[in-house]
Amino acid sequence: MTELNAKTDSKQASAPSPQPPQQVDITIVGGAMAGASLALGLAKLSAKHASLLKRPLSIALIEAQKPDDNHPGFDSRSIAIAHGSVFELTQLGIWPTIASLGSDIENIHISDRGHFGMTELNAEQFGLPSMGQVVELAKVGKVLFEQLQQADIKLHCPASLTQLETDIDGHTITLDNGQQIRSKLLVAADGAHSKVRQALKQDVTQVEFEQVALVANVETDKPHESWAYERFTDTGPLALLPMAPINGKTRLSLVWALDAEQAQQFKHCDKADFLAALQQAFGNRAGRFMDVGSRVSYPLTLSYMPRPIYHRTVFIGNAAQTLHPIAGQGFNLGLRDVVGLIDAVETSIKAGIENVDLGHNSLIHHYLASRQQDRMATINNVEFLVRGFSNQYWPLVAGRSLGLRLLSWCPPLKAPIAHKAMGWKSA
Repeated sequence: MTELNAKTDSKQASAPSPQPPQQVDITIVGGAMAGASLALGLAKLSAKHASLLKRPLSIALIEAQKPDDNHPGFDSRSIAIAHGSVFELTQLGIWPTIASLGSDIENIHISDRGHFGMTELNAEQFGLPSMGQVVELAKVGKVLFEQLQQADIKLHCPASLTQLETDIDGHTITLDNGQQIRSKLLVAADGAHSKVRQALKQDVTQVEFEQVALVANVETDKPHESWAYERFTDTGPLALLPMAPINGKTRLSLVWALDAEQAQQFKHCDKADFLAALQQAFGNRAGRFMDVGSRVSYPLTLSYMPRPIYHRTVFIGNAAQTLHPIAGQGFNLGLRDVVGLIDAVETSIKAGIENVDLGHNSLIHHYLASRQQDRMATINNVEFLVRGFSNQYWPLVAGRSLGLRLLSWCPPLKAPIAHKAMGWKSA
């Protein structure tokens, strides 16, 4: 038995459970984008294969917090959903419900500050309407929560995992309200500081980049026209993503990699000084920066589990790997985890493995085999980009500038870059 909170668990251990454990096939801990997408995808899969199943799959989802109703639009955090991820979310039946919240990325401009290297990726070149979409998590969270409430899912929210007991047949999960869940398979989708991973004492490999991400939404004086920007600066990459306007004002979502001292300075300085520093670092291509919302920061590290599985447990999304935001691949890689696990479950349903025991060893290892190459290729590519574009060692500067120029001079070279940028699985 693993105790996550000694004081809470000792109280719960001495008090009788208010009701018998809830028996389920799969329990998902964490109901943000990855966990919610998995739960909804599994519910759809269960309905699809109703004729093969003796009964519907029973799915429990544990999420600590309901979507916050107090998210001012200007300050809500955004993520890029690549073209490949839009396709996968459409297959899961999720994208049609949130499509109206998306802002198109039709073009991506990539440049190296102070050097001649730059290139563009254009959706039109690849016969696509967009390279991806930008969504605000606060708005998407409310829509997904409504879907979870309506689906055939046992939703526990707000609720937190406080105790985890594992045996040969499954897991017994105790929540902070005393409710217990008995599950064949446990999926950790609870983020970079996963309680499940800590409870099971699973290690992660961690790489420190000595950078801090400063995140904010900024207003500009001209329309973004569906352009996204990735600019490599002396301190690290600076990304701007197009957002839906508010009151007719153009907004861009900013992620700026800085050293710790600069991040602290820019986080707390007044707006005018911040906007001036941002303008100097980025230039005028996006127009003049007029305003900025709340500024938050977090340290940038690469952490990943070499084997994101354990006994009757699968780790997905940020619980399995947390990436540097340099290429915007974090959620897109996590969604491919979701799709890979759903595919593994579907394979087991069709094969009738152990009466569809979702925690069966063969299912767990099928998932691992299907994800390992894509995960490690993406992780290595992101680390290579960070190392290659976050320093001023002149041979690397010359090489990356030349590389960006070659992409402009020889458009066919863009295809593999665009393939990765659009979130498709790494071969």
